[in-house]
Amino acid sequence: MSQSQIAKDTSLVTFAGAGPGSADHVTLAVARALESADIVLHDALVGPEVLDLIGAQATRIRTGKQGFGPSMAQDEISALIVDFALQGRRVLRLKSGDASVFGRLNEEIAALEAHGIGFRVLPGVTSASAASAAIGQSLTERGRNSELRLLTGHDTEGYTDSDWARLAAPGAVAAFYMGKKASRFIQGRLMMHGAAPSTPVTLVENVSQPDQRIWAANLATLPDQASLCQGPTVILFGLAPRAAVATLSLTDLHQPDHTALEVHAREEAF
Repeated sequence: MSQSQIAKDTSLVTFAGAGPGSADHVTLAVARALESADIVLHDALVGPEVLDLIGAQATRIRTGKQGFGPSMAQDEISALIVDFALQGRRVLRLKSGDASVFGRLNEEIAALEAHGIGFRVLPGVTSASAASAAIGQSLTERGRNSELRLLTGHDTEGYTDSDWARLAAPGAVAAFYMGKKASRFIQGRLMMHGAAPSTPVTLVENVSQPDQRIWAANLATLPDQASLCQGPTVILFGLAPRAAVATLSLTDLHQPDHTALEVHAREEAF
């Protein structure tokens, strides 16, 4: 089947990335899919602004997967997608951020393939991109980092391991998703492999949503700062908010409470 045929076939299951929260980050393709779907199965972290774009005819089902919290089993989610598709319904599986980044996309695709059900994937803005934009920084920079790591703080087995020695190298940049509860583990592994305690770290809580907060810290203060975050948080290792870099000294950056207040007051500039 050609891509043009896929795009025109409304009976297919659509996997879509809703972006991190704001409706401003929804692509036109995803907005159209939201308007035309019969069934929308959405993650718990999809922003209310995005849910407001769902057509009035659609049935909404909150799949409710949350780290270390109440969750709908993955097998149950996959079974719902299959059942609705076999009924001929236009199914939209809506995932926060980008569906292919820590979204269990392949598991749900495999369930469809087992039943011969077609699908398409509509990409979305991932939280790391929106978070770096919010602090006025680029995720990559010539002469600083030639690679970017997107990491998860935990998986089904617990805290996840990584190539800590490479991450601890000067100039390394990484985005940790679901890393709030693993912050002390992350800190310990990085310091154990030589990362400087003064390495800048930024935590962006509730990325792109009205209650977004930006916390500037460093590796030494990461766990303390993470404990102050209530909502979903992306940890940007190796990056400081441009506002903090421009207005605060390195000594100030060692004071998480002061820095968080300074950055929070300036975050509207980005």
